[in-house]
Amino acid sequence: MSISNITVFMPSVFTLIGIPGLESVQCWIGIPFCVMYLIAMIGNALLLIIIKSEPSLHEPMYIFLGMLGVTDIALSTSIVPKMLTIFWFHIPEIYFDSCLLQMWLIHTFEGLESGFLLAMALDRYVAICYPLRHAAIFTPQLVTQVAAMVTLRATILVTPTLVLIKCRLHFYYTKVISHCYCEHMAIVKLAAEDVSVNKIYGLFVAFTVAGLDLTCITLSYVQIFITVFRLPQKEARLKAFNTCIAHICVFLQFYLLAFFSFFAHRFGSHIPPYIHILFASIYLLVPPFLNPLVYGAKTKQIRIHVVKMFSF
Repeated sequence: MSISNITVFMPSVFTLIGIPGLESVQCWIGIPFCVMYLIAMIGNALLLIIIKSEPSLHEPMYIFLGMLGVTDIALSTSIVPKMLTIFWFHIPEIYFDSCLLQMWLIHTFEGLESGFLLAMALDRYVAICYPLRHAAIFTPQLVTQVAAMVTLRATILVTPTLVLIKCRLHFYYTKVISHCYCEHMAIVKLAAEDVSVNKIYGLFVAFTVAGLDLTCITLSYVQIFITVFRLPQKEARLKAFNTCIAHICVFLQFYLLAFFSFFAHRFGSHIPPYIHILFASIYLLVPPFLNPLVYGAKTKQIRIHVVKMFSF
């Protein structure tokens, strides 16, 4: 394959331009992003403190929620600080290896988030459909094994995307990334070589993780709703349904934003770039921001402990 002389061989630095078309107002866009980040940090840290300090919350559902909180903190921190340096301090440069590391962290934490949402859905499925067997099935050993499997799956599946870029793509049309963070397809699109393998593997990872998890979560909640509506007492149905509302809200906002961002990046050529970049950023920032608020508001045990913590 012949490579044009205008290409760049293994650039040492990339330039992140932020949100294309909105460069003049990025300093203002950074304010809500920063507020969301701070709320995400404080809210998830508060959740972790409550779950750790209250023995009554040392149950699978809350342990998985704590793991989700740690993932949210890590995901937000891998994105927002660099984003704000672009918006507020006009420092768009990022080293090539740092860009790949950020890409790997973002997609790995996305995989972890999806995996923990699936684990929480399965926990609710067993708790509602097989309540007498829940304690025997979701033992501390199983919870540990699930956490390890979710972590290994995300790490093993995402790592080849980094290797494929590092080892296969050496020539780039430009060093400028039209994004505010390093994302897999945003980097791959810059390459002046055959990127079909990178694209195919990216699709494989997306559908293996998000597609499989969403399918399993949906099937779990279908079974949950069937079981709930068969309960003879209205109070029992409402109680069972209320335990699932927070989970449904969280996974709906996560997967709806995720699939919009995914398909817009690959097939939405008619969508203005700033719309896509805004949604891609919101998709990664909203779940860490909303998760502690949703669970704090909809989960009675957590709400009680939050009130107790701030009571004087």
